[in-house]
Amino acid sequence: MHQINGQFANLSPVRFIDLFCGIGGFRFALEAVARRCSAEAACVFSSDIDIDCQKAYEANFGESPHGDITTVQADAVPDHDILLAGFPCQPFSIIGQMKGFEDTRGTLFFNIARILEAKQPKAFVLENVKLLAGHDGGKTLKTILRTLTDLGYYTEYRVLNALDFGLPQKRERIWIVGFKDDSNYITWPTGGIPMMPLSKILEKTVPQSFYASDRIREKRWSMVSPTKEPTIWHENKAGHISAYPFSCALRAGASYNYLLVNGERRLTPREMLRLQGFPESFKIVCSDSQTRKQAGNSLPVNVAEAVISEVFSALKIGNLGYKEPRNDIQMRLLEEPSYNHAKPKTKNGRKVSPPIPAKSVTV
Repeated sequence: MHQINGQFANLSPVRFIDLFCGIGGFRFALEAVARRCSAEAACVFSSDIDIDCQKAYEANFGESPHGDITTVQADAVPDHDILLAGFPCQPFSIIGQMKGFEDTRGTLFFNIARILEAKQPKAFVLENVKLLAGHDGGKTLKTILRTLTDLGYYTEYRVLNALDFGLPQKRERIWIVGFKDDSNYITWPTGGIPMMPLSKILEKTVPQSFYASDRIREKRWSMVSPTKEPTIWHENKAGHISAYPFSCALRAGASYNYLLVNGERRLTPREMLRLQGFPESFKIVCSDSQTRKQAGNSLPVNVAEAVISEVFSALKIGNLGYKEPRNDIQMRLLEEPSYNHAKPKTKNGRKVSPPIPAKSVTV
């Protein structure tokens, strides 16, 4: 331990692993936080089964992730301080038996649990879709949290919206953070960062191939009037069109016309990456369709940075502020969900612009 400005800081390199790594959103976030707090960071293991994601990851980080994590022995994973994982949401077939760890066998989350059990890192940060909180009546999340607690981690979660962290995208995700030492705790970031305007995200010149057909554009414009400022138009499953000065959540499997800039063209791969907070230095090496899928599956990097920054602070890594220890554990349990997970729901208080009203259409 060293002192920086009178505060204690751990200056040894931070070793982390990047599971279900995709194109590296978590890694970009952690490495950015490490640079800001003058800490060294080393990714000692990464894994993703998708070949195109492996290709993009290697182009941007100089190393190819391991493939199928289910084939990797937990003991073969290098020792590490922080485990990062944006894991898929899956049902647990025997969830009703409430056996915790045993209930998760056969799911991809089980691979996170077995690595935590074998390697015992100081902390983990997990990310998933917001729907995980209510999946199977809340039983899926309850089993995950029970498992993490049984493995010896003090665990909390929050639902955070990318709109609150400067990104012009309404993307709500659940973040689960755990510490091995329960004297560590996370002060959850609340955002409050002004939203970057779409004008700074959108490209000035876009190939004609990104423009929707005349029929689709005319249909959109018959329902919503274009505005002076750029907007992204969203069509829901019922066919209702809304226009906002931000994007609705990017989705990997969405219709090609799900989101249209000003009701007339699709987002480019670079624009989608910007909406997720990826740096301009990100190298696009896959096809447009694969990059759209990768961006749609990724996490919002800005939110990951905010969460990881608080994890670094809790672990006293680098020159982030020293936290006074909280002695009253009962107060922590009352704050908001840890594993006793009485759920007070947290709602982000951000006010967003209402959709531009549709014109009345006579059928």
